[in-house]
Amino acid sequence: MAKKVLVLEDESSIRGFIVINLTRAGYEVIEAESGEQALEKLKVHPDVRVALLDIMLPGIDGFEVCRRIRATNTRIGIIMLTARSQEMDKVTGLMTGADDYVTKPFSPAELTARVDALFRRAGGAAPEQVGEICQEPFLLNTRNRTLEKNGQRVKLTQVEYSIMRMFMENPGKALSREEILDVVWGRDYFGEVKIVDVNIRRLRLKIEDNAQNPTYINTVWGYGYKWGF
Repeated sequence: MAKKVLVLEDESSIRGFIVINLTRAGYEVIEAESGEQALEKLKVHPDVRVALLDIMLPGIDGFEVCRRIRATNTRIGIIMLTARSQEMDKVTGLMTGADDYVTKPFSPAELTARVDALFRRAGGAAPEQVGEICQEPFLLNTRNRTLEKNGQRVKLTQVEYSIMRMFMENPGKALSREEILDVVWGRDYFGEVKIVDVNIRRLRLKIEDNAQNPTYINTVWGYGYKWGF
């Protein structure tokens, strides 16, 4: 099976650099230089598992491309590429549905490690055995990697699913940000622990009755989070 990755980057020199390194790492790279082109190419290549999206683009930007992909596809892994190191860009990208971000300039090893980790999470690994974790009002199906709340499907990205599974397998246990990062993103993850907080914020918006006053994902100040009622 081809390991397909979409690279959306309007600067041809940077795109070429990314393509060469991902090709060397065994990926088949689908290139796009505009948001519109990226969305068209995803229709032609529905088996793309990971997308790298530049934020600063003419026409529709990376944030909007991310939103549109997430509207119909929760399984694909999404990494935002940004030339700016402002916190707001990272947070905005993650809140629109991205799983990770890389700030330019980045090393080939860093980028490949990030893509590898997301590819594994986005379905490149072996299918799991049948199983369900039920904690009212939630039902987590570990074969289909889906979540229901009160019988209604909650659309989760693969990273959100992995966080949710970790919580539901450890009810009442305080989990540190570092533990969550290791399990969900992998021990070889290069990024910042802050990515955990942004994904938790996004998850709360999806599962809590009131995200401002959460009852399921509780913050353990100065440490991490706890799944508890």
